[in-house]
Formats: sequence, structure tokens, C-alpha cells
Amino acid sequence: MSAPTEIPELVTSTLDLSRQRGFISSTRHETGRLLAALAASRTGTLAELGTGTGVGSAWLSSGAPKEARIVSAELDPALAEDVRQIFEDVENLQIVSGDWSSLEQYAPFSLVFVDVREVMEQIDVLASLLEPGGIAVLDDFVPSAHWPPIVDGQVDSVRERWLTDERFAAVELMIDEGASLLIATRR
Repeated sequence: MSAPTEIPELVTSTLDLSRQRGFISSTRHETGRLLAALAASRTGTLAELGTGTGVGSAWLSSGAPKEARIVSAELDPALAEDVRQIFEDVENLQIVSGDWSSLEQYAPFSLVFVDVREVMEQIDVLASLLEPGGIAVLDDFVPSAHWPPIVDGQVDSVRERWLTDERFAAVELMIDEGASLLIATRR
């Protein structure tokens, strides 16, 4: 059994690709471990909207049961192909080359991971893609001690909307002193 500080092999491979491609940031290990833990409780289809180098998908795969399906969309076709090669032996994970909306055909989702701000703004679409009880994990927020949440002197309307939308039971979770995420469960 691996210790909590160890990184799954697929995650390491996607982090290597991140470095090769010059990506400055990727899914934090703390967020990844949370994704793996949430994925372990899911069945059906899980999705990552915005694959990047596949770090989030690798974390989802490390926790998801074998019968769960994971789909992820990457806009850059060359990057999508590189990520596909990393996951070529993972039977329940599919990388789609295209915009995040290309995954709508695989809905409903039991879990969706989003770390692209423009996608988070599409709350109505995302709500329609989640099954009842489905979980949205929204990454890359800056913690705010204020309500409404203030970032750079302005209200973070995306975060405010997710935390107050009647369709969700939602919570902000601080990952470290400079980072937080939202977990929203579809009612």
C-alpha cells in the first residue's frame, strides 16, 4: 500500500508531460488526492473539462472503480494525442480532442472536474450535465475571508453563484493558504 505522499504512476507521467510542454501549473497533489477520493465513491461517467496534460484525469483514474468511465476533452489536438498515449493502457479512460462541450454526449456525469474559468461560468449547462447527486469540483480559486467573496477588489461572481445556487449543496474548501476549490453536489 502506498503512503499518502506517493504519487500514482499515471500522475507522474502526466506531470512529466507538463514539464516537457512547459506548463507552469497543473492540478495540485492535494486537489488530486481529493479527486481520487471522490472518484472512488462514484459510478457511471466521470469527466474532466479541460484535459491539459491529463493530470486531473490521472488522479480521477487513480481512485475511480474499474467499472466507472472517465472522459476528458482537450482543445489542442496534438496535446490530446500526447495525453492519449499516456492513457493508452487505461481501458476506462477516453481523451476526446475538442472543446469541453464535445463531452455533452457522454452525460449525465456522476462527477465533473473543471479548472477552466470560462467553463465554470456555464453553471446552467454544467447543472444539466450532472446526474442528481452528481458532484462538480471547481478548481483554482483564491481564498477570500469576505462575503461576498472578493478577489483583486472585485466580487468573484462565479464563486458566489455556485455557492448560492439552489440546485446545489456547495462548499468552498481551502487546499492551502493560497488556493481553494468548490465542491457542489447536484440536488
